[in-house]
Amino acid sequence: MLKIYNTLTRKKQLFQPRVPGNIGMYVCGMTVYDYCHIGHARVMVVFDTVARYFRHTGYELTYVRNITDIDDKIIQRANENGEDITALTERFIEAMHEDERALSVLPPDIEPKATQSIPDIIAMIERLINQDLAYVGGNGDVFYSVAKFENYGQLSGKNLNDLQAGERVDVDMAKQNPLDFVLWKMAKSNEPAWESPWGLGRPGWHIECSAMSTCCLGNHFDIHGGGMDLQFPHHENEIAQSEGATGEKFVNYWMHNGFVRVDNEKMSKSLGNFFTVREVLKQYKPEVVRFFILSSHYRSPLNYSDESLNDAKAALTRLYTALRDVAVLDAPVQDDYKSRFDQAMDDDFNTPVALAVLFDLARELNKVKDSEPEKAGILAASLKSLSALLGILQDDPDSFLKGSVSPLQLSASITINVFSPDEMVERKINDRLDAKKTKNWALADQIRDELKGQGVILEDSPNGTTSWRRE
Repeated sequence: MLKIYNTLTRKKQLFQPRVPGNIGMYVCGMTVYDYCHIGHARVMVVFDTVARYFRHTGYELTYVRNITDIDDKIIQRANENGEDITALTERFIEAMHEDERALSVLPPDIEPKATQSIPDIIAMIERLINQDLAYVGGNGDVFYSVAKFENYGQLSGKNLNDLQAGERVDVDMAKQNPLDFVLWKMAKSNEPAWESPWGLGRPGWHIECSAMSTCCLGNHFDIHGGGMDLQFPHHENEIAQSEGATGEKFVNYWMHNGFVRVDNEKMSKSLGNFFTVREVLKQYKPEVVRFFILSSHYRSPLNYSDESLNDAKAALTRLYTALRDVAVLDAPVQDDYKSRFDQAMDDDFNTPVALAVLFDLARELNKVKDSEPEKAGILAASLKSLSALLGILQDDPDSFLKGSVSPLQLSASITINVFSPDEMVERKINDRLDAKKTKNWALADQIRDELKGQGVILEDSPNGTTSWRRE
């Protein structure tokens, strides 16, 4: 019995799809003028996990995530770079796809681009004008008349009168009302433009998503998602446009993930605490970043810090260590763990509680891995299977724990080019074993400390060094 927190109703609701067994979900994607940042990564990972779980529970899901490839910021960045706009957007679209693949984010079923949706956008604007919900302003731009949409403010909880009172005096004289927003912008020199009934121009940002979502999923669909920052005005304006144009309810469930903060401050370029996914992946494995994102409930603020990422790395290490040296059997998920995992995910996709179930599984696995190999293999299968629904723990345990490292990171004493980094660690471990055999404890300790300084942790037992991993 899946429950979803619906931003529109401000409460958790039992999820009931419009069409039994089928779900349409639209998520606001990236405006492609720069590399994806950690906030974008959260949107990608959160809704990828939602999609994975829907499919796990047997739904036929159509997942749409758009690309905004025409926008003021895109035009400005292309001009700054002296770069063709299409070349700029295609470059950053490919970079976005690289980032999502690194984070084990599965591609959406449909990925519409704004520039490929111009006829649908124009058709929607025409319907709004015909229904007296939009007008051509004094500067030639087309605007939506907010005051004529009865339920404006229903998603954000904002009152139209309060919003109007808060507007500045020096309003745009091209508008009938300072709250009205642009649907179609008249062309400026040296900017991309398309023919329309109102002359050469390009779409406003809000209308793009209304047109792309309804064309892909129909006038009325199940779920619309995105970051909390889009709730107002973007998603509020989408409702006004879509319901105004179609006369139908737009979306049943609105899902918004929380903000990303950096060391408990809002992430922003002006504060200098702005991190792209690529910058983060230079320090941390992609799976660590994904685990970090899932370790907080999607509606909660996510605090990015080195401490948080290191905690995520340590937690993943514990899970992979439990799987190490266990033969995973072809076995169904254990009922008690499956029930608890599903219960967590059915409660508004509570991934922190779902992760706690994985750690309970790992603890039981650790207890039996040496004494009951068959039971260990069954538990390992459950751990791998449930983890796959979160997009984690699919690497080979040794590969994750030992990781990869450049020979330059190892000391000169063991950087012999004919050996791989792992082989060089193994040679040092053998040197340490030889030192122990000759009771040269000082040398053995020196080698252990040297490897630890290079991020290599030895796992010793009474029988010697049984394994190793990287910090």
